[in-house]
Amino acid sequence: MNLVLEKIKKKALDEHIPIIMDDTLDVVINIIKEKKPQKILEIGTAVGYSAICFILSCDENTKIDTIEKDEDKIRQAHQNILNMKLSDRINILEGDAVEILPKLKDNSYDIIFIDAAKGKYPFFLEQSIRLAKNNCIILADNILYKGYVMSDYNKHKQRTAVNHLREYITKSQNDSSLETEILSVGDGLAISKVQK
Repeated sequence: MNLVLEKIKKKALDEHIPIIMDDTLDVVINIIKEKKPQKILEIGTAVGYSAICFILSCDENTKIDTIEKDEDKIRQAHQNILNMKLSDRINILEGDAVEILPKLKDNSYDIIFIDAAKGKYPFFLEQSIRLAKNNCIILADNILYKGYVMSDYNKHKQRTAVNHLREYITKSQNDSSLETEILSVGDGLAISKVQK
């Protein structure tokens, strides 16, 4: 792994900023290499670690749009992307994904990676289907959420997140335009292939 990237990863982990887990990243990178996307959308930039990892696995013409609303994370992400000399390929859309997604153009993306507010996952799915090109792959990270989603978990603290993740799984499995599988890598990864 590139030294600059290694530093970005270490700093994020030291500061308890959630970043993509290694085994999940391996699965996503394999999908990227197979799919050879021109355009990727990421919902939830954090410090830019996953976007950088994704773009390094792509052809040099591939571009990523990534959405983040936390100002401190945006600042760090800009710096990290700059340090990796990738500013011309990774575009940070600053603001709340709930407001930004509806403004993006239909049928724009080959791969969409969701890793943001768990309570908004059903909305992100709905928007992702609209933004997906035919045969796009929609990936939702942390879909099993510490194992709570598939258990009878009902404690108050995480109940909303867990219920919305369950709703995401149900919708992604019942939507006739999607073919979805759930992998138990990392904290769970939902992979949906879009057939429009």
